Amino acid sequence: MIKSMTGFGRSKLVKNYREYQVEIRAVNHKYSDITIKMPRNLSYLEDCIRTIILNKIKRGKIDVFITFENYSKDGKKIQINKEIAKNYIQTLKELAQEEKIQSNIEVTDIAKLPDVLTVKSIEDEESIKAEVSIAVEEALEKLIAMRKAEGEKISKDLLKRMQSIDTKIKEISEFSTGLINQYVVKLEERVKELLKTEEIDKTRIAQEVVIYADKCSIEEEITRLNSHISQFTNLIKTEEAIGKKMDFIIQEMNRETNTIGAKSNSLEITNRVIDIKTQLEDIREQIQNIE
Repeated sequence: MIKSMTGFGRSKLVKNYREYQVEIRAVNHKYSDITIKMPRNLSYLEDCIRTIILNKIKRGKIDVFITFENYSKDGKKIQINKEIAKNYIQTLKELAQEEKIQSNIEVTDIAKLPDVLTVKSIEDEESIKAEVSIAVEEALEKLIAMRKAEGEKISKDLLKRMQSIDTKIKEISEFSTGLINQYVVKLEERVKELLKTEEIDKTRIAQEVVIYADKCSIEEEITRLNSHISQFTNLIKTEEAIGKKMDFIIQEMNRETNTIGAKSNSLEITNRVIDIKTQLEDIREQIQNIE
């Protein structure tokens, strides 16, 4: 079943006192364009995330948003800069002596001074990679489910429009069958009118009919249109990315329809050509949202 390029998926994972939130948004795009926004300390995972997405989505503008909080005590380490702390203590003692004030320096006072204490993150990169992958996969599955649901609606509309086109093509074929006989009758009447005689050269008439039939024949165009309809219908049933293939088929169908319109001397056929072109344009707009 075909898939739309529009969708949204969100997931949340809490594991080992680490919390991840992933949002993935997808919209129409001619090619595959993935943008990932996440904390700097997870930047080493960008290629991994991109690969996960490309394995399941072939086309579209994909925006990925990831937030990460590490509440694990193993993920933080407090470090003390003893040299800076000693410098603070020495300087404060000297100040106390110079100003002849009592020096009563507490450890907690020193700890509050700039750059004495720092909190350093110690990340388990392999575990975090596995956990981020799980969160991304879950958000991606929800996104794909939405794309499939939208794709199912589109496929029903496309099949309905193709059935309408198929009906119009059959009607054109029926009208075209009678055009030669109509031309023969009109040609004979015209010749008789011009020559003012009931005697006409049947051989000459036959030659003119052959030339007309060859010039106005649309059998090849009808055959190719029927083939394109069959190909298009079969594509709808496949699971692969088919948007570009469908776009090409619609272009070809439009070209064949234009040729029929150019050859036609029948108002009935011209009207049906207009109907087909209208349907093809609507289909072309629809498949711009197909992966």
